[in-house]
Amino acid sequence: MKLSVVIPAYNEEESIAETLRSLHGTLAKYGIAHEICVTNDNSKDGTLRVLDELSLEIPELVYYTNPGPNGFGYAVRYGLERFTGDCAAVFMADLSDDPEDLVKFYNKMVEGDYDCVFGTRWSNGGRVIDYPKVKKIVNRVANFIVKMVMGIKYNDTTNAFKLYKRETIEGIKPFLAPHFNLTIELPLKAMVRGYNYAVVPNSWTNRKFGESKLKIKEMGGRYFFILMYCLIEKYFSQGDFKKKVANSSAKAVSR
Repeated sequence: MKLSVVIPAYNEEESIAETLRSLHGTLAKYGIAHEICVTNDNSKDGTLRVLDELSLEIPELVYYTNPGPNGFGYAVRYGLERFTGDCAAVFMADLSDDPEDLVKFYNKMVEGDYDCVFGTRWSNGGRVIDYPKVKKIVNRVANFIVKMVMGIKYNDTTNAFKLYKRETIEGIKPFLAPHFNLTIELPLKAMVRGYNYAVVPNSWTNRKFGESKLKIKEMGGRYFFILMYCLIEKYFSQGDFKKKVANSSAKAVSR
């Protein structure tokens, strides 16, 4: 099964080379057929130049420049419309995600034939390194609200690092979120629409270069909008968007 890794990149000149080399080296080490699909989100620094250079070094690298509209969600969506693999992972350009964890996600999906594999940084086996205190508080409160509103056990919905089969990506369209709220739209739609999933612990490390693109003050209303949309679909869509298989009940497995 070919793995596509979708990476949004905005002004990641200092981080992108280390990220892509580490990612490619790890996947090659385990013999995983893959492509690395980077969306340069109209960066103003040398990100595009670095991608040009790396394409000569990493044959599995494909990249696009999103002319606009721009934003994290738009950049991820741009990649999700163009990847060629059998499954696609959303992976961060700043190497906050660990390529070894991606291998665990991939193996879990293959072994259990799951539609999705979600990461959690806050359960046994998960860890965070240098996580900003205020951001952590906001994260835990936001994830608690999502759990209570949606009636789910999964505790890290806002974690962007997730893996989806191609059929799942097609089944949860159309996408609505233009910004970081896409991180909750994808998994919540998958749950509501009956796609099964596994939860695997993962690690998160704060970026070494640049600054986070997530602006907490700007995102509250946007997250709330997506949460309400998914809640309405869950209770009022009459199953119109459900996964079309004989047994479509979702199952969650943690380890």
